Amino acid sequence: MPSPLFAERPSQQPPERGRVDALISQARRLRGEVDAVRRDAPADADDPRARWQRALCDLAVHQLDDLGAHLGQLREGVPGPGGGAAGPAARDGRPRGEGATGSLLTRVGSAEWNLLTDEVGWSDELYRIIGRAPSAGPMSLDELPSLVFAEDQPLLSRLVTDCLVDGKPIDGEFRVVRADGRVRTLHMAGEPVLDGEGRTASMWAVFRDVSELRRSERDVRESRESLGRDRERTGHRLAAELREAVLPTWRGPLRPAGDGGPALEAAGHRLPSAGEPPGGDWYDVLALPDGGTLLAVGDLAGHGVSATASTATLLGALRGLAVAGIAPGALLGHLNALLEAAAQPALGTALCCRYDPVSRTLTWAQAGHPAPLLFREGTGRVLDRPAGVPLGATASGAAYEQAEARLLPGDLLVLRTDGPARGSGEPGSGTAGAERLLALAPELSRGRDVRESVRLAARAAGADGGCVVAARVGGPS
Repeated sequence: MPSPLFAERPSQQPPERGRVDALISQARRLRGEVDAVRRDAPADADDPRARWQRALCDLAVHQLDDLGAHLGQLREGVPGPGGGAAGPAARDGRPRGEGATGSLLTRVGSAEWNLLTDEVGWSDELYRIIGRAPSAGPMSLDELPSLVFAEDQPLLSRLVTDCLVDGKPIDGEFRVVRADGRVRTLHMAGEPVLDGEGRTASMWAVFRDVSELRRSERDVRESRESLGRDRERTGHRLAAELREAVLPTWRGPLRPAGDGGPALEAAGHRLPSAGEPPGGDWYDVLALPDGGTLLAVGDLAGHGVSATASTATLLGALRGLAVAGIAPGALLGHLNALLEAAAQPALGTALCCRYDPVSRTLTWAQAGHPAPLLFREGTGRVLDRPAGVPLGATASGAAYEQAEARLLPGDLLVLRTDGPARGSGEPGSGTAGAERLLALAPELSRGRDVRESVRLAARAAGADGGCVVAARVGGPS
């Protein structure tokens, strides 16, 4: 781009005036339409969405002002040596000077520094932008940094040095402090002008005051971030409310009537998450029509409303299948098929147990989940896991093996959701959490009731936002 004041090479001819006039008319019409939208936008300062809408409209208006200003300059042609437009107003009738705050034409100025004669030329607009009286004269390249923020001075020095030494174009932004104390953000663009021998003879630059534009962009960004935070908080609240309705914090103690055998006292607890949206951890404790008890825990991948909705669907299917008398292994197979057929397939783990009070038998199956812990007479152990892949990890028809354990009066079972992401060792084994719980075997065995056992187990496992189920076989130990 050649210098607007003098150059060693001719510039391209400007476009036809009629075409520029047509573009100016289109820009004015669009600007008026956007301004009308801005006036109709809600003015509620406390509504993040309203602030975002108005900020976007303000930004669009500034950008259209920019477009109109540049087209106006293109129509006026190359400015004279004084750098300013002739007269107090341009041909489009827009005012010039400090009062024309609505036009970006008053926020674009130019300057040229002649390195051979040490002459400096500033346009009238640049004096107004900088807040410097024309009688004080233009500033040299050595004086210019005195206006610039200290932290922005290295950038300006680098731009000028690259231009003068390496012949690179200038393109950068920095902040200046006017004489009246106001801070403005300027965009500087320019090029070196070479003499006949290829040496830098002068440097010219156009200074554009982009303070309002950057402020509008900042308002849009901040309002968008505020809107996003509000949306996130709303989503977390809705997820928490839905989760509480679907999966209460406590369930039990449940004491179903034993049909000829020791009844099982059971309770489940969902722990709160620390600063995280509700996840897919779930549990269930359910008395069955045949006198048995369903104990189940699991973890679906994901957070928020979608994870809670998937949990609700899974719990509904789990309960329906258990009430229908489906055995744990087959039940997990049905849940796997359900997740595979869902509109949004999910991946999860699950542990499903069914206690028969007549035979005192616990029948259970797992889908990539840690095995139950059995505490008896002050000691504890991890039950041997039957085979089972995580839910949703394979196509329908996956087989889930079952295991059985005969329980004695006084035995305590603990199920928890400290799955493979939180444990160590074999995937799904939950080794780390199991070791901490087994170390508390004497204390867990002496628990007064299952709620106390749940609290102890949750504290020992360190489950954050997880679930714990405890069940104790009734009768003398």
